[in-house]
Amino acid sequence: MNNNSPYKYFKRDISWLSFNHRVLLEAKDESLPVYERIKFLSIYSSNLEEFYKIRVSGYHSSILKNISRDESEEEALQTLMEINNEVTEQEKEYYRIFNEMILPELEKNNIILYQTDEVEPFHRAYVEKYFNEEVFPYLQPMIILKDDIHSFIQDGRIYQVVSLVKKKKKKTGDNSSYTYAIMKIPYTKVPRFVELPSFGGNHYIIFIDDLIKANMQSVFPGYEIVDCYSIKISRDADFSLENEDQKDIAERILRKVRKRKIGAVTRFQYDKDMPGYFLKYLCEAYEIEEEELLPSGRYLNLADLMKLPNPVGDRLRQTLPQPLRVPELEANNSILRVLRRQDVLLHFPYQSFNYLLRFLLQAAFDPKVLEIKVTQYRVAENSAVINSLISAAKNGKKVTVFVELKARFDEENNYLSSELMQQAGVKIIYSLPGLKVHAKLAYVRKRSNDPDDPIKGYAYLGTGNFNEKTARIYSDKGLLTSNKEIIRDIDEVFRVLEGKPYMHDFRHLLVTQFNMLSAIHQMIEQEITEVESGREGYIVLKMNSLEDKGMINALYRASEAGVKVDLIIRGICCLIPNQPYSKNIRVTRIVDAYLEHARVWYFLNGGKETIYLTSADWMQRNLHRRIEVAFPVYSEPLKRQIIDILKIQLEDNQSAVWVNEHLDNVFKRDTASPDDTPIRAQQAIHDYLKQSTGQ
Repeated sequence: MNNNSPYKYFKRDISWLSFNHRVLLEAKDESLPVYERIKFLSIYSSNLEEFYKIRVSGYHSSILKNISRDESEEEALQTLMEINNEVTEQEKEYYRIFNEMILPELEKNNIILYQTDEVEPFHRAYVEKYFNEEVFPYLQPMIILKDDIHSFIQDGRIYQVVSLVKKKKKKTGDNSSYTYAIMKIPYTKVPRFVELPSFGGNHYIIFIDDLIKANMQSVFPGYEIVDCYSIKISRDADFSLENEDQKDIAERILRKVRKRKIGAVTRFQYDKDMPGYFLKYLCEAYEIEEEELLPSGRYLNLADLMKLPNPVGDRLRQTLPQPLRVPELEANNSILRVLRRQDVLLHFPYQSFNYLLRFLLQAAFDPKVLEIKVTQYRVAENSAVINSLISAAKNGKKVTVFVELKARFDEENNYLSSELMQQAGVKIIYSLPGLKVHAKLAYVRKRSNDPDDPIKGYAYLGTGNFNEKTARIYSDKGLLTSNKEIIRDIDEVFRVLEGKPYMHDFRHLLVTQFNMLSAIHQMIEQEITEVESGREGYIVLKMNSLEDKGMINALYRASEAGVKVDLIIRGICCLIPNQPYSKNIRVTRIVDAYLEHARVWYFLNGGKETIYLTSADWMQRNLHRRIEVAFPVYSEPLKRQIIDILKIQLEDNQSAVWVNEHLDNVFKRDTASPDDTPIRAQQAIHDYLKQSTGQ
């Protein structure tokens, strides 16, 4: 909360936990196939792991290292307690869903997932043989002596900790005579789930954790096993290079990336059934602080549920529709020729990412193309985009790629892909000092037969990354255009990225560090002016996150003036709805099969509707510490498409929730009238695009 402001805000990280809880709720949806629900359990766990590596590490730094944040040390500790309390409650719900909903549903479909190391008699021989041949050779148990010996616990790996007593000793119940050991599950050598022989018409699967436990006695001959539990540590994966100069930046980033594996502890997960004596010993041995403790369930690292074998087949999975065709691009082999006549808007994953790949590949082989420039934030491994750029360079084109090495968790992949491109003759420009380049731009310059326009420009501007793999599951938009005014501004953006003096102001694109913030405020003020003049004011903003207080304050002021504001925010939303100063603001959140990723800004603008698509969320980092680009959509048919899709998303009464003033996810379907037509936005958007393109 900001005590100096009349307005209030949700805490960023508590708001994020509300989003992740919405992901978890998808696993409760009995209308979904069971493996789709399991997928959301996996996503929830994966999200939480990254949250502790990055966000929670900041609170530990604030508390332990006295690093300044918006919060004092005391406030940081309070927030950390709030986070851990909320996560503990969510994890209880997680295991209720898993144990009381998912496992019975699997069983209905003749899939038995063992929840014990006591295997059935008809599996004992197989489990013992599998353990001896496939697992035992890779186990490396180590004794823990808290004052002398304790091995390093790797980030994100599951360990089994065991308390033992020598068989010769009489067990007295006094744990001072116990021996303690730790053993990492060899995740690179064995699968997390092992399929066992079918029996009685049922398929059986066992966690590798339980398969090892079932054979633990053979790992410690001469000892009696008292207790065995799983633990896991998450380590600080964040780092900053904001204040360092750019010399040898690639090497310094890679050094810091490699240090992630030995970062400070941010979370110590353990089976909540672990006895107090055992937990106390581990905390003392590994110097675990109370605020790092997170009780969990029997099984950790449940992001691995994405790999749960499906012995039954596709009927237990959600089948996603095939990408739709884009008629204009299908009717003409040359995308560049199409763009000379009209702009084309692409909707991923409803339409194929291959059109963008075709655009780049055709540019690579077109003899009249002189130059290609691209920004790279996150690309797929073995990227077809990168291969196209390499082909272009080998074909004699001048190719420049701006590579953002500070793209978190993609630093090494970006570095390796840039090395490949450099070897092919591509000019690589690395990160800017103090800024991340998050804009998604591709720019092609081509010789033209028109004497009045000898060099023709073509461009792609997107809301998401140049990544053909994530484009199958991320919902994004991209504009292909040859609009001269937009091309002129794109050329100027690349001048900025290349460190050249820029020639003129941006007239159409909104670019952070230049004109974006002032333009947004101006558009909001225009809606306020409309209301004050007795007309309607209306704003729709779709984005991943809304955190910047300056932007939130502008929306609060618009609400107080009577402007209607609809927010479609997937993740973090620090704006509090249902307050006197936000009574005209509604917050919708949509979680479904595709990850909602497109950023769209709509302003009624007195009936002259204004649409911008962008890579930018309204967060401090995006608006103040990144290069972002927002681009207008001028074509009336394309504007109408975007507006229609926004309406569909606001009308969703199946996968959409309201986010209320308590950060609850309130399903619209629970408040809908029985007479309302069920609308699931992602399916409805697919149907809309299919119909509008005559397919």
